[in-house]
Amino acid sequence: MNEEEENMPFRILLVEDNSGDVRMMREILLGANNSVQLVVASDGVEAMAFLKRQGTYLNAPRPDLILMDLNLPKMDGREALAHIKADASLRVIPVIVLTTSDAEVDVMKSYQLEANCYLTKPVELNEFERLVRSVTDFWVTRVKLPRESEPVSSPC
Repeated sequence: MNEEEENMPFRILLVEDNSGDVRMMREILLGANNSVQLVVASDGVEAMAFLKRQGTYLNAPRPDLILMDLNLPKMDGREALAHIKADASLRVIPVIVLTTSDAEVDVMKSYQLEANCYLTKPVELNEFERLVRSVTDFWVTRVKLPRESEPVSSPC
């Protein structure tokens, strides 16, 4: 990582309608890594407006990572995930499904829609914190992700 990348905030879009989960995620994520910049969308429609820079989100920064619940109002996480992965400009953004469902059908559908990771939210607060810290450690500090810049052209 060069000096410019080290000084750039790591932007996470959290798509979550449960205000308690949002509060906990904000506290854990920001406490785990001070380079994290967290933006919250409370439903799939708001998330898509943010990602496509529509309406009040005209100047929204592109997130480096999306954490998405499946059970959302207006547009659920499955539908939002399908829209993200169908859009060439958004599909490279990793999407982590973080939900209470451990149903095999939800796991399978999420991966079919090209989720990068599927995590079930633990009920126990300490386990939830441990999971979020491990996500932060892996995705924010260890993984090399593309940053928004000029489009990459093929060598042909």
